[in-house]
Amino acid sequence: MPGDHVHHADSVIYQIDPALYLDSNGDGWGDLPGITRRLDYIRSLGVSTVWLLPFYRTPYRDHGYDVSDHLSVDPRFGDIADFVALMERAEQLGLRVLVELVVQHTSDQHPWFQEARRDRNSRYRDWFIWADEPVDMGVEPMFPPEQDSVWTWDEEAGQYYRHTFYPHQPDLDLANPEVRREVYRIMAFWLRLGVAGFRVDAVPHMLERSRAANPEHDGFWLLDDMHRFAWTRSPGAILMGEADVEAEQYPRYFGGGGRADRLTHLLDFAINNRLFLSLARQEGAPLEEALTSHQPGGPRTRQAMWLRNHDELDLGQLTGAERGEVMRAFAPDESMRIYNRGIRRRLAPMLDGDPDRLAMSYALLLSLPGTPVLRYGDEIGMGEDLSLEERNALRTPMQWDAGPNGGFSTAAAGDLAAPLVADGRFGFQQVNVEDQAWRPGSLLDRIRRMIQVRLALHEIAGDCRTARHDCPGVFGLRYDGEDSSLLALVNLTGEPQQVRVREDDLRGELVDVLFDAPYRGCDAAALRLNPWGYRWLRRRQQPVDAT
Repeated sequence: MPGDHVHHADSVIYQIDPALYLDSNGDGWGDLPGITRRLDYIRSLGVSTVWLLPFYRTPYRDHGYDVSDHLSVDPRFGDIADFVALMERAEQLGLRVLVELVVQHTSDQHPWFQEARRDRNSRYRDWFIWADEPVDMGVEPMFPPEQDSVWTWDEEAGQYYRHTFYPHQPDLDLANPEVRREVYRIMAFWLRLGVAGFRVDAVPHMLERSRAANPEHDGFWLLDDMHRFAWTRSPGAILMGEADVEAEQYPRYFGGGGRADRLTHLLDFAINNRLFLSLARQEGAPLEEALTSHQPGGPRTRQAMWLRNHDELDLGQLTGAERGEVMRAFAPDESMRIYNRGIRRRLAPMLDGDPDRLAMSYALLLSLPGTPVLRYGDEIGMGEDLSLEERNALRTPMQWDAGPNGGFSTAAAGDLAAPLVADGRFGFQQVNVEDQAWRPGSLLDRIRRMIQVRLALHEIAGDCRTARHDCPGVFGLRYDGEDSSLLALVNLTGEPQQVRVREDDLRGELVDVLFDAPYRGCDAAALRLNPWGYRWLRRRQQPVDAT
């Protein structure tokens, strides 16, 4: 794992669902003014970048990923002036904002698609993919068993149209240069409004269409063009790609030779899968091995690491047996599983709501090289609602306090964008920001502390490798900066551990900088860890010789 000396090396990204964060006007829907009102809280976490899920005009059949106008704010979330106000406040607080670029498909209510289906001679007809009979284009449905084909008959059009995702999300044909020009118009619009960049949705599916237009560079020329377009207008713009591909493919997504002239960040599904295998086995080896064999992009690129996001925990990169291990550990009931491949749960209930185990998992995440991503509500240990369909189980409103609707909205409970988790140990009366914000030792307090320590450690931008130690239940990494070293140890088990670190140059020179509880002794030959404990130790700084 070579050094990660990059732009945004200090970033921690906080993912927000605008519909579910805070309702500012009492209509039951979270909105942009609600997010603006909470930016001070977000800044207090120590995060530096906010990632907003879609807030564009939408029928909202797929949580806003079914876009009907990429250049306007859905009235449920506010208007463009509200977005500008959010950007102004974020700038005052030193927060960057990422928005979604959802251009692999649109909503079937998008004016482009409505015009395309009405008139075979319309210019928009060629903006989508049509066939008189379903044909095999090598594209598989993304949501088995909910959909069994990527083709749906459209009576008005008199043809089938293709949709990799739901039938109400027709695929855009990015092989068409007119479509690509429209994508660049969308990017220019939001960049001009000050966004730091985009989380690019469904990248491998976009490349399938660019490959159809021109097989040169296997279709990756599209990412070259997108990067060039974005950086011409906003040098340093983030392009964070969603690409659930094998790690060996990462250099191609970043750009050959580590040039970072394609994507700047890549959401790392490979590490995410191995991380959960380590948590399930309570052994460091699966994650340590994955990091050792990982394909780095280059000195100006960054993998984005996370525990949970807004989708299912897709375990597609594990073997069937490994997937079974993770399922048995964290989704023992069939109702917790989805799409024959994943888990539809929040992290806290997966870990039985154990605050020590939860804190350990975030110490593990924040010890990794790359850019950590936190999902809203995970900092307080929010739960899920398995009575909701599919991925909606983990898409519930933010829990701010123990008052009505958890402080999310003043609307009647039946009018909310989604029901709150109201009952049980994860209900908003028990789990909320107000309860944890100022309580020493709360999960929120501990995660804040972890982020602050991480930001202060310049070693994390240095060279990284797995640490040599003798304890299977412990995950260990070593970072080396120019003049100091950091040792990060995390106990993945519920038993105390004694760790002998075989790093000769660290003996007798270590001091604790982050820990789950105070420890006595910092001898690398005998480091103690509590059950679910964690310790980050730094080599003691040597005084500068003035002679």
